[in-house]
Amino acid sequence: MERKGFDSLVDIMARLRGDGGCPWDRRQTKDSLKPFLIEETYEILETVDTGDDRGLQEELGDLLFHIIFMARIAQEEGSFDIYDVIQGVAEKMIRRHPHVFGRSQVSGPQEVEANWAKLKAEEKQCRSLMEGLPPRLPALMRAHRLTQRASKVGFDWENTDQVWEKLEEELREFREALREGKKEKIRNEFGDVLFTLVNLARFVGVDPEDALRRTTDRFAERFQYIEKRVGEERKVLHKISLAEMDALWEESKGERGD
Repeated sequence: MERKGFDSLVDIMARLRGDGGCPWDRRQTKDSLKPFLIEETYEILETVDTGDDRGLQEELGDLLFHIIFMARIAQEEGSFDIYDVIQGVAEKMIRRHPHVFGRSQVSGPQEVEANWAKLKAEEKQCRSLMEGLPPRLPALMRAHRLTQRASKVGFDWENTDQVWEKLEEELREFREALREGKKEKIRNEFGDVLFTLVNLARFVGVDPEDALRRTTDRFAERFQYIEKRVGEERKVLHKISLAEMDALWEESKGERGD
């Protein structure tokens, strides 16, 4: 089979959207493609987590196709095409790496990040470090990124112990809110606990979004193990005791080597 290059994929997209092309592809809009872009990105993360390189290759291709798809719609609207996208990001990477493509000197990765943030703010004329992140990012991810930005200008704790102290303070306030029983205050104080945990994750070098996703996956796998074992014994899940379920939960951890 003839090896297809980037231009071939662009041509395939043009044919799918053109006269006599695919009715489904011709019907799509930038808005209708948004959920597919999000879905494909998370499918990429799954292949990385599982070490599935063949799957990663396929999912990267799917995401690339949707990027070309979105750019094709913009081209039809007279805005830009995929080659403008490539040109723009190439110029941005050169501009954002003056220590590689220019004469600037950096002391290490932290200074690279600081310079990147400064250059980005200048380019986008942001009035605040809190601007520029999509509000629709997952909440844990957005909290992580925003606190990273604030830390770059010194708005941060000095060490992990201080974050622990803050977490203990927030937990006390959350317990007090539970005693008072006011729903809005409970929600706010719980949010403060989560936000402080995000900062703690940052201090110990853990991505909180990734950590919670992995824990949720483990929970689902262990619960499915319980369902399978109960089914093997011809029992109904809701009719067995919590102690029996706990025993199977521990058994599942042994099966996985956790």
